Amino acid sequence: MALLLIAVVNIMLVESMMTKSDNVADTVNVAGKLRMLGQRIALQTVNYGHGVGTGETEVRQLMGDFESALRVLSDGGHVFGLSIEGLSVEHDARLSAVREQWLLYQRSVHQLLGEIQNSHDRVGGDTHALFDAGNSLNGLLENVVGRSAGLLERTETLMNGILADVQAAQAATMGRMYALVFADVLLILLAFSVVRRQIVVPLRDLSTHCAELAAGNYNTRFEVSTHDEIGHLAKVFNESAGRIGSLVERIEQERHNLVRAESMFRGIAENSMVGVYITHKGRFIYVNARMAEMFGYEADAMVEKVPSNHVFPQGEGLTDEPGARKRLGGDVPGLWLERKGRRKDGSVIELEIFGSLMALDDELVTIGIALDITRRKGIEAQAKLAMLVYRHSSEAMVVTEPTGQLISVNPAFTLITGYGQEEVVGKRLNILSSGRHDAAFYQNMWTAINTTGTWEGDIWNRRKNGEIYAERLSINTCYDDDGVPLYRIGLFSDITKQKEANAFIWQQANYDHLTGLPNRQLFQERLEKEIKRSEATGIPMALVYLDIDDFKELNDTVGHDFGDKLLAAAAKRLQSCIRSSDTVARLGGDEFMLILGNLSDFDRVDRICNQVVERLAEPFKLDGEQAAISISMGITFYPMDGDSSKDLMQNADLAMYAAKARGKQQVVRFLPSMQTHMNMRREMAKDLSVALQGDQFHLTYQPIVELKSGRIDKVECLLRWKHPDKGLVSPNVFVPFAEDTGLINSIGKWVFKQATAQIAQWCELRPGLQASINVSPVQFMSKELSSDAWLEHLTGMGLEGGQLVVEITERLLMGVDGDVSSKLIAFRDAGVQIALDDFGTGYSSMSYLKRFDIDYIKIDQSFIRNLGRDSEDLVLCEAMIGMAHRLGLQVVAEGVETPLQRDLLIKAGCDFAQGYLFSPPVQADRFEDLLREGHIVTAISKAHQSRTGVFAHRT
Repeated sequence: MALLLIAVVNIMLVESMMTKSDNVADTVNVAGKLRMLGQRIALQTVNYGHGVGTGETEVRQLMGDFESALRVLSDGGHVFGLSIEGLSVEHDARLSAVREQWLLYQRSVHQLLGEIQNSHDRVGGDTHALFDAGNSLNGLLENVVGRSAGLLERTETLMNGILADVQAAQAATMGRMYALVFADVLLILLAFSVVRRQIVVPLRDLSTHCAELAAGNYNTRFEVSTHDEIGHLAKVFNESAGRIGSLVERIEQERHNLVRAESMFRGIAENSMVGVYITHKGRFIYVNARMAEMFGYEADAMVEKVPSNHVFPQGEGLTDEPGARKRLGGDVPGLWLERKGRRKDGSVIELEIFGSLMALDDELVTIGIALDITRRKGIEAQAKLAMLVYRHSSEAMVVTEPTGQLISVNPAFTLITGYGQEEVVGKRLNILSSGRHDAAFYQNMWTAINTTGTWEGDIWNRRKNGEIYAERLSINTCYDDDGVPLYRIGLFSDITKQKEANAFIWQQANYDHLTGLPNRQLFQERLEKEIKRSEATGIPMALVYLDIDDFKELNDTVGHDFGDKLLAAAAKRLQSCIRSSDTVARLGGDEFMLILGNLSDFDRVDRICNQVVERLAEPFKLDGEQAAISISMGITFYPMDGDSSKDLMQNADLAMYAAKARGKQQVVRFLPSMQTHMNMRREMAKDLSVALQGDQFHLTYQPIVELKSGRIDKVECLLRWKHPDKGLVSPNVFVPFAEDTGLINSIGKWVFKQATAQIAQWCELRPGLQASINVSPVQFMSKELSSDAWLEHLTGMGLEGGQLVVEITERLLMGVDGDVSSKLIAFRDAGVQIALDDFGTGYSSMSYLKRFDIDYIKIDQSFIRNLGRDSEDLVLCEAMIGMAHRLGLQVVAEGVETPLQRDLLIKAGCDFAQGYLFSPPVQADRFEDLLREGHIVTAISKAHQSRTGVFAHRT
């Protein structure tokens, strides 16, 4: 009943808490709708002004809903199908702030609605001309937006306060839950205590008394003070114990008399350690306890029920022989023989039987003694087996005195060592000593043997013919009953081939097969040891990371076979530059590591590194070919730069890449600033991976104008990243990181799909509009960029190849391979145009323009920025435009900001231009407005011109 009451209370309390939780959730829901309604009112008001939506009626309906929600939050009631209680007094200030802002917001909305209605009456249904009617409507719209922002801020404050109450309510609920659980536990413990005192303890006492009664204490009594069922049980137990005691006393007296009568007859047989039996005509007349135990029977059952031929399936061998009568007369001694016996469970035992015939009541009976020799037979069989193993085992076995003198050896010993038994018995095993182990080795061995009785390990010995071999030896000691050593048994096998195989495997696992230098695994072990040695001695060490400059290009030029031979030769030169205590290892490819320990003088590192640079700079002459290489090296020191192998490896790697960044044939020591730079790169890479998934990227669109007509002919789709904490991040900053991490592939794919989707929407406004997107060299060379997939996507979007312009840089064309060429050809065949971006800033090789089907060149804005009459930049621009036109290419000028620049470019014959003179990069809706206008003739405002540096970056 108590447990049921606890359960009912728990259900009521939990239901109450759930109800409160539902009320809180409804309050949060209404507050959220309040915040949403404030924004929808502004949105619908603006839509109404543009002729979109259901109009003023919907706006006023939303305002009524806002009023209702605000009133219910303050006073409680029903709204949106929810019933909530009014907010507590703690929220009065926030509610007042919301009401105050709502009144201002409501007034501004009413004013705007009235002005919109008046404007509709003046301009008719022309919604585009509505906001050109004057500045008053725009001012009212801005006032509504401002009031909307203020209202959003105050509703956010109210929402945060409510959420704080929610968190407090949750904490209080959890506290009540914990208190409820604690109370439940206390009540359960109390119920258990009552049950234990009233029932469990008395039953346990009764069990104790029952055990005493079973043990023979018939005077035990169970005393209780209660008159319930336990008391009645105690009374019955006490009466039963008294009766059982009296009965047992009488039985014991009768048994005592019987034992005294039979003791003289059965004394010897019953106390015998062997089985004693008498049989007559195939039945047992008598068996002693040992006989019955031996066969798994009770003695009485064996006499009454078990035939003798069941126990002795082979017969007793006494009455069926011709000499039986002579034994009966005493002329012949009793018979001894071995027989098998069958136990009650069917198992067979080995027996040794001593028997004789005698006359009992004028009947011939057999009296015998049976001894179980099964264990002895098993020991004998094991001894025979052990001897077979000893003689035929492939492992050598020796038996020695405790002091080491040989007693016996098996044939395998002779086969392995070449010594016969007669040559070694009485001698010690040190006749096999190879001399490879010192006295300390044998001293430790005998210490272990004398202490534990065992030893196991590998040892090098010498055969009789002088050959050295390895053996795996195991020594064990046999003791007598007093713990004194009797013998020592040694087993060993020849493991020479195994040792050789292990040594070969170890060599393969720890050394580079090409150079013979330690590989990464052995290098790591030696580095850890050197760090520990340096830590123990306090003497610094250095780690040097070495990488051959442009080794891949060398391999591609002269072939991998020559490259492998060069690496092997370079490894030998490296080894000649270091001390014997130092380590040079090959980590893989053209990467090497030097461990320089025991550095009492840091100048030693500089001398070794300079020597390495000089030695490896010497030409390599291999197979009639000659090659010269340069290297980049990074140095880090322990413990100054790091306290673990991981830190040192990372530091040396950073220093080596810093050396490569400075040019070839450089040696750079690690600086903490390198780690800081690396951490920044890691953080940037992490942020980039989150940005793509978190919709932090967006595209802006900058028109590319045909200079002669001012018509928008193309649009460049520019990637922008708005970081939630860092704000707008320049592509010049994050694109290199994206290229290093490989994220540029996913980002570039996203840009392509976003741009084509947008262009597909604008086709109706401007048929034939071209979307120009920048493709990173890393993305273009990646296997993830499939020209077939891009073209298939264009088709699926309903676009033609001619509506896409892919902007590439000269860096891509410098390292072009077959895959890049095939992609360019596939784009060309599909009508996709190729633009060479930033033209004039790189090599500007004419061979690129002739070799590849380039459609446009884009003159970099660095040539346009200072463009003026009689300027050098004007001469360069005219030259580039004239060259492009002669090659059949069109020209796009980037970064045009002034009418003078535009006019000079038109005069020079430039085809297209883009820049702040025409429009900065804008959002999609603003660009759509520009498309509707169709062309751009005049410059934009000074406000746009002042922001040139903000939007000038492209992906």
